[in-house]
Amino acid sequence: MTTPLRTNAQAIQWMDEQGLSKAELARRFGVSCSLVDAILRGQKPCKRGASHNIAVFLGLKRGQAVAAKQPYTRPAHAQAAAGAAA
Repeated sequence: MTTPLRTNAQAIQWMDEQGLSKAELARRFGVSCSLVDAILRGQKPCKRGASHNIAVFLGLKRGQAVAAKQPYTRPAHAQAAAGAAA
């Protein structure tokens, strides 16, 4: 059975219980505080990108959060050059 979605008020309460501020959530997702605030007020549709990921994280919608920033990997030619220099 799936867990029920949170309302915006429940998401705000959950953040408070976790000690997670809007500013900290914005930093974690690399977005502005105003975007987080708009999501929590229900003024953002959260269909894709960071707003979707935040809504999924907060339990406002179902789905899979997709990492906006992938871990940096060096191109193969840069790795080869670094290996040759060592």
